[in-house]
Amino acid sequence: AVLDLSHLPGPRVDKHSTGGVGDKVSLVLAPLAAACGLYVPMMSGRGLGHTGGTLDKLEAIPGFRTDLSLERFAADLETHRVAMIGQTAEIAPLDRRLYALRSVSGTVPSIPLIAASIMSKKLAEGLTGLVLDVKMGSGAFLPDEDRAMELARTMVEMGARHGVPTTALPTAMDRPLGRTVGNALEVREALECLRGGGPDDLREVTVALVVEMLAVSEPAESAAGGGASPDGGHADGSVGSRTPAGSGGPTGSATRGSDRDALRTQVEERLDAGAALELFRALVERQGGDPHVVDDAGRLPQAPVQEEVRSSKAGVVLEVQPFPLGRASVELGGGRIRLGQEIDPAVGFASLVQPGDEVAEGDLLGVVHAARPEDAPAAAAVLRDAVRIGAGAPTLLPLLGTPLRRTEP
Repeated sequence: AVLDLSHLPGPRVDKHSTGGVGDKVSLVLAPLAAACGLYVPMMSGRGLGHTGGTLDKLEAIPGFRTDLSLERFAADLETHRVAMIGQTAEIAPLDRRLYALRSVSGTVPSIPLIAASIMSKKLAEGLTGLVLDVKMGSGAFLPDEDRAMELARTMVEMGARHGVPTTALPTAMDRPLGRTVGNALEVREALECLRGGGPDDLREVTVALVVEMLAVSEPAESAAGGGASPDGGHADGSVGSRTPAGSGGPTGSATRGSDRDALRTQVEERLDAGAALELFRALVERQGGDPHVVDDAGRLPQAPVQEEVRSSKAGVVLEVQPFPLGRASVELGGGRIRLGQEIDPAVGFASLVQPGDEVAEGDLLGVVHAARPEDAPAAAAVLRDAVRIGAGAPTLLPLLGTPLRRTEP
């Protein structure tokens, strides 16, 4: 089935990530894009292997439900501009059967089939635009950069051929994103970002993706004759979503020359004003979660064992390898090796150093959060090995690559 959201009076844009370590972008991006005037029908997945999943992070919030019906999903979108759910049986039902065939036929790594699996679900959402966060580097789902870019090009072309303007933005995953890995820990960090703080890299990637969402919405907004004011805000100067939705157009409609610098400024203003935080609070409450976690992150699940890992020497952090940290988080119980496996939302890594940080002997490299005392030493050893300290400057992929865009077949 294809979700019919054509009654919504504005652009409907989603974001999909190809998967990485510490990737909590969606938790900030969805309410932020809605605060900028877009409708955000976000259907997300669970973690599998070393990469995390948005649904697992959301469900770390006590009571949060991601199993809404499509009718409820559409109703929440109409009233509040944003809803976040998992894939339902009605959306691309053949995809699971095809994946089973791929797993026994040796075709799981096939780029065309990966693209078809992702895009079949996204094109069924009734979108007017799509932005793809294509992770690059050793912690990505596809660590080979050439294959990652081939996947990006394939998905952009598929979107355009099916009438959905699509942009792919390469982002770095040769180090974890932010300073946490693990579901509840990443929710905590996302809340910091929604308050205008948090790690710089998380904020920069999130804002850049929202800018692309607004830019890709321009064809739909122009066709609909949207009503943003010339400075990119609502006509009355307000920020955030409207009820009833649709009484204001998206920020992006004001950028006839795709002036992304102006867009970026406007998106950052919405983030710092707290509009996205309030939309996230309402989203949590609406979907059965504890809204008090927004103000008190101590209400999130917390691991009973927390072990600090400290540096044995002074120098500059040259590398933080994401793959072993993602895998260790799974081994702590925070991820799954097979579909349907139960996970522990509290475990993982926090307070991680980042490449470029200067450390002295004895400085903190990170904190292991474990369910049992016997689990912590192995994870601590992984963290020590994942962090390389030396002299000079780190050699890193650019945090943001050059976007691939295509709006027409």
